[in-house]
Amino acid sequence: MLLRRAFAELLGSAFLATAVVGSGIMAARLSTDTGLQLLENSIATGAALIALILALGPVSAAFNPIVTLVELGFRAVSAGDAAVFVAAQFLGTAGGVVIANLMYDLPAVTLSRHSRGGTGLLLGEVVATLGLVLVVFGVARTRRTAVPFAVGGYIAAAYWFTSSTSFANPAITAARSLTDTFAGIDPSCVAAFVAAQLVGGALGFGVVRLLYPDARHIAEEIAA
Repeated sequence: MLLRRAFAELLGSAFLATAVVGSGIMAARLSTDTGLQLLENSIATGAALIALILALGPVSAAFNPIVTLVELGFRAVSAGDAAVFVAAQFLGTAGGVVIANLMYDLPAVTLSRHSRGGTGLLLGEVVATLGLVLVVFGVARTRRTAVPFAVGGYIAAAYWFTSSTSFANPAITAARSLTDTFAGIDPSCVAAFVAAQLVGGALGFGVVRLLYPDARHIAEEIAA
């Protein structure tokens, strides 16, 4: 069971990273306007998230270390299982970025030179991650079948309303440093982004726990 769930996390994370980076490369090649490129990238990412969560949700579909850590905080998964899932997510996203690069005849790995720094962008990551945790666990409380659509819609929207374009995922963030394309991030910016995401995740955990007294039960259902 653990192996099957870990493989689902790896596979889903790989496809998600491929969608994020691949659609960014395609957008940059088809369009010269930055706003249009971001629109294309956000739509593809949101749609891919919906499809992947629907496809892999019956097995495991966090695809995000923050979501897994929140599940751990609610004791919906064990520390050992969480460690395996997080490792699978990081490995999957790295593999997905390599695949995206190769699909477009680029080197398998090229470190990004796209600097994303500043307190405004880091605040954007805190907001984006807090909102993602709230959407995942809040929607699951009332209508679990709607979670894929809520998450995909939220991420597509957060591309636009957050200053950072809503990475909101440490595994995706680290993997995006491996591509010097539209969706890339300079490796020197990764640690700060991940720190901001952890802060947002912790705040999201607190908000969910405050709003929903049965949050542990919700988390157990999501993780099951």
